[in-house]
Amino acid sequence: MRNLKDKVIIVTGASSGIGQALAREAMQQGMRVVLAARRTEPMQQMAQELSWPADRYLIVKADVSEENDCRQLVEEAINTFGQIDVLINNAGISMRALFSDLDLDVIRKLMEVNFWGTVYTTWHALPHLLKSRGSVTGVSSIAGFRGLPGRTGYSASKFAMHGFLEALRTENLHKGLHVLVACPGFTASNIRKTALAADGSAQGESPRDEGSMMSAQQVAQHILRAVDKRKRTLILTRQGKLTVWLNKLFPALTDRLVYNHMAKEPDAPFGK
Repeated sequence: MRNLKDKVIIVTGASSGIGQALAREAMQQGMRVVLAARRTEPMQQMAQELSWPADRYLIVKADVSEENDCRQLVEEAINTFGQIDVLINNAGISMRALFSDLDLDVIRKLMEVNFWGTVYTTWHALPHLLKSRGSVTGVSSIAGFRGLPGRTGYSASKFAMHGFLEALRTENLHKGLHVLVACPGFTASNIRKTALAADGSAQGESPRDEGSMMSAQQVAQHILRAVDKRKRTLILTRQGKLTVWLNKLFPALTDRLVYNHMAKEPDAPFGK
């Protein structure tokens, strides 16, 4: 990834999971890293444990659902490093409940973080990214291609992210801006443990066997490689690629396949 060396990257949601792995991998690739999340302690601990040079990283406390936090994040990055080359919109939350049982505030919260967080941060970073002919990435999901039962709010937020990024790419087609939609598939991270239940409380334990999933570090390597090569779309795992392909060609069949697959989750809210 020679094209990434010494570039300045912002990673939101960098306190855990894929975001933390992205920050770690970016530093290994010689990038200058801006880490952003609501919790600063895990980011500070990682930087100290890995003995990162103080002049190569910046930690910013930011809630991406708040536009002012996103503005300050970009301003601090520019004040510290003078440029922004890569923005990775990784911060996100999930949910797991039937729509008929759902408190609507759950969907509102997912849209604020997953969609508006991407919009806010990208809007404030865009002038700097256009100047550097840089890259915008949205860490999305197969749920952005194919609605998943029990994840109405999550699917809606990721579909919205896809539409936004696709339009952004097309608007800037002749301005050198790279836009990547990255869909990792099921990954061993904490997003399912922090997913919201019907009443907005944290779900707790993940319903899936995370030991059999792709690691966050593997996902981070794939994403940064795709940024380096300026790819449009990244879909990881054979299951993810198959789901997207089947949904294009056989949508009615995919309805049934997805329903049956998701119904096998422990304590699935449907399929009984």
